[in-house]
Amino acid sequence: MDSLKDYKRIIFALAALAILLLSSVVMISESEQAVVLRFGEPVKKINSFAPDKDFGDTGAGLVLRIPFADRLVRIDKRLLTVDMVPQQVLSTDQLRLNVDAYARFRIIDPVKMVRTAGTPERVEEQLEPILTSVLRRELGKRTFQSLLTAERGEAMKKIREGLDMQAREYGAQVTDVRIKRADLPDSALESAFSRMQAAREQEAATIRAQGQKAAQIIRAEAEAEAARTYAESFGQDPGFYNFYRAMQSYDYAFSGEGGGTTILLSPDNAYLKQFKGQ
Repeated sequence: MDSLKDYKRIIFALAALAILLLSSVVMISESEQAVVLRFGEPVKKINSFAPDKDFGDTGAGLVLRIPFADRLVRIDKRLLTVDMVPQQVLSTDQLRLNVDAYARFRIIDPVKMVRTAGTPERVEEQLEPILTSVLRRELGKRTFQSLLTAERGEAMKKIREGLDMQAREYGAQVTDVRIKRADLPDSALESAFSRMQAAREQEAATIRAQGQKAAQIIRAEAEAEAARTYAESFGQDPGFYNFYRAMQSYDYAFSGEGGGTTILLSPDNAYLKQFKGQ
């Protein structure tokens, strides 16, 4: 009977030891990092970012801890996303833009993150209003047209730098900021299109007026040159001048440009002498 009790004690001790050993070992994957809290105080970080680590020396795998004293806070090591609530931003050309943006960040100092925010979700909650504030301030310095050009990249760079400066206080690093959409409300969009259309029509009218002016100048210069050439020719040959003027008169009278009036003339009429080759 005593041997049976001893056997049960041994089994109970082995089971307690197994449970103790299992609770002392935790698994950290490659995609996460962890902070060990000992009685609520951060004492160690596992598999965190470190520029001096060798390739393959990640720190992931099985890790020992003190049961009932150590608690692990697991933190995603991959890029995380914070979405901005769509906002209206007033540009320098007094247009209200509907802006929707997001930022990507990662935790590079898990101990600082645990001390200041506690969890990555809390970091996201802290960064969202900061992203909104920085984006509104930066886009408020620019026109709507600038967001359609290469200047948009410079604006994104400044927004990322401003947000990253704030994120460092929570042990995070902002790697990218993107605008998913930045457009005008329907009424403002129609108004902008109307102004753009009016500006293009005015530009087209100016170009047409300049073209007509240039054409008139060219035509006048050509007519003046033709008149000078005719005058020189007529001065050298009066007979050719009479013939040329008669041909012009016949063309005007007989082609109908004179009004389509029917003309009855005698074959001996002096008007027809050039027509008859006299």
